Order: sequence, then C-alpha cells, then structure tokens
Amino acid sequence: MQIKPFKYFVIHCTATKEGQNITPDQVLRWHTSPPPNGRGWKKVGYSDLIQLDGKRHRYVEHNGDLWIQESEITNGVKGINSISRHVVYVGGLDSEMKPKNTLTTEQIKTLTTIIREVLEYNPNVLIAGHNQFDNKSCPSFWTPDFLRSIGVKDKNIYKNDPFGYGDKLF
Repeated sequence: MQIKPFKYFVIHCTATKEGQNITPDQVLRWHTSPPPNGRGWKKVGYSDLIQLDGKRHRYVEHNGDLWIQESEITNGVKGINSISRHVVYVGGLDSEMKPKNTLTTEQIKTLTTIIREVLEYNPNVLIAGHNQFDNKSCPSFWTPDFLRSIGVKDKNIYKNDPFGYGDKLF
C-alpha cells in the first residue's frame, strides 16, 4: 500500500451510556472479534481511546509526521481511513441511549491535548466529527463548535455538514 498524506483527524464516541466505564480491551474486542460478537476487523478503529478519567490509551502507534503509513491505518470512517487518524472518547449516550455530549472535564483536557499535538506536527490537518462523514450522531456533539471553543483555528475546522448535524441539538 502507498503512503498517503495525513488529511483528517476524526473524533468519535464509543456510543455507550454516560458514566459507563469501558476498557480499552472491550473496544478492541468489539472491533476485532468475529461476528456476531464483533466486527471481525484486523485492527481497532481508533489510534487512541480517551477513558472517563481522561487517561489516554494508544492502540496504534503513529510517528507524528504528515503521512499515514499502512501500519497507522485504523477503521474509523470508511473511505478516508488511509488519510486519517481517529480518536474516540468513552461515552456519547444518555441513560435512554440517545446521543448526548458526555465528555468529562478530564476527557476534554485529554482531547484538547491530543488535538494540539496533532496540530503541532500537521498544521494543515482538518479536524472533524464522524457525523460529518456518515449519517450517525457520533461523536454526539457538533465538532466545529467544540473546536472553536478550545481555540482551534478556522482553517483546521472541517465544516462540511451533509447530514444536518450542525443544526441538531444533542
């Protein structure tokens, strides 16, 4: 496979109830176990997981450059995985299993740190939410608004909204 430029950094949620502790091993099993218990993928869908307490678990090593090597590809968004990195936070649903921004203060700090790390080595990356590529609520908030709230420059905010999630309240 050819090395491709690192174009998108995509934010996801685990689509689990607010406050429900999910371990890195659970997410790995959801992705790599054979169906019907998992997706049967060869690799997890994200490079990093942000746990409820803000701890970061790295699934896939990346070398912090402007390219996505084959070893760095994960399965976050079909069609753009070879040019993307993906991060996921634990949560994203309320007690009734409806989309809700459940980011804890600790998760926000860690996500902000990861975003700043990525911007430092790739100042032209576009940062987006999964819901800007697929018709699903993940990450259960409108990523452009979140990015503005933490001071990300407009040039790094992916603005496409093909499914109208920017107008929906989570």
